[in-house]
Amino acid sequence: MTPFGFGNLILSGLVFLVLLPAPVLAADQAPVREMIGQMLLVGFRGTSVGSDAPILRDIREHNLGGVILFDRDVQLQSSERNIQSPEQVKALTASLQANARTPLFIAVDQEGGKVRRFREDRGFAFSPSAKSMGLGAPAQTRLEGERTGKLLADLGVNLNFAPVVDVDVNPASPAIGKLERSFSSDPDLVALHAGAFCQGLLSQGVLPCLKHFPGHGSAAVDSHLGLTDVSKTWTPAELRPYEMLIPLGASPLIMTGHLFLRQFDDVHPSTLSRAVLTGLLRQRLGFGGVIVSDDMQMRAIADHYGQAEAILLAVEAGVDMLVFGNNLDYDPDIVPKAVNILAKAVQEGRLSRERIEASHERILAAKQRLYTRFALVR
Repeated sequence: MTPFGFGNLILSGLVFLVLLPAPVLAADQAPVREMIGQMLLVGFRGTSVGSDAPILRDIREHNLGGVILFDRDVQLQSSERNIQSPEQVKALTASLQANARTPLFIAVDQEGGKVRRFREDRGFAFSPSAKSMGLGAPAQTRLEGERTGKLLADLGVNLNFAPVVDVDVNPASPAIGKLERSFSSDPDLVALHAGAFCQGLLSQGVLPCLKHFPGHGSAAVDSHLGLTDVSKTWTPAELRPYEMLIPLGASPLIMTGHLFLRQFDDVHPSTLSRAVLTGLLRQRLGFGGVIVSDDMQMRAIADHYGQAEAILLAVEAGVDMLVFGNNLDYDPDIVPKAVNILAKAVQEGRLSRERIEASHERILAAKQRLYTRFALVR
């Protein structure tokens, strides 16, 4: 048995997380634009979807990889977005999946505490913050992961952008410490509790996603609002949770942070840095799963790069799945725009087909852990 019990999880999980047969179209046969569609995960407006909804067009025509649900619309400063009640969310997720040829990731940020989209005032159970979980036993954290996983699975949500594995270096950090999103200032305890939370989610058939690589806990600035340079405050201890959890297969997905770290790259933030994502995360730490970007519309990226260049740099750096929350800004055509940008780059030789295939294969491998009742490509 491994230190966090993942050995047992993986072995016993073979019954629950059964792999599907190979998809109908092998990567070398799939159209490039369809593979690119799988590399996008986007937000949308609406608590239900009519036949003319842009998100349904994206799912049907562009083979969209996933969606993310929010409880409020930031741009409109409205409390109405995708979530009203448990029954409404179930109907929404079912209608989205019913239109997908390749099953969707349906994602949410349900960390607990101040960062949770499903709240009590709309009929959902309370979930505690990572900081409060970190003060208790890992076994209790696993139970919280199970409760969260059951909640999400019952709603048709299969991907949780949690747990946060940022170390609580700066308790006043506006995006992490101040919001109680970190389990601990001790990186070993962060790994222990994050691993337990991952186990709980996986036991209910929900995929976790570790975030924000390579470590957001020391930041004095929120990357939602602007450039976040952690070069003077970041330390290698912030990699410790990843060093512990990656060899255990704790999570099939890791999310990047839009963090400028001159020790690794003095030109690009981590999401756009090949040195950070391919050199550090893939090659040095050995992560073979799906690398997901943080929201590409956050100001740390959007205010400093053109949309096309940011998309291309991220994929060149090693990002497999690009997230556009469509919440800080709203663009109903972001999916066809991004598909066109990447397809043109392949056509012109800036990106190889093999690079797209690699991401496509990793995404489908993660999805195969979720679906056992129908073929991956219908």
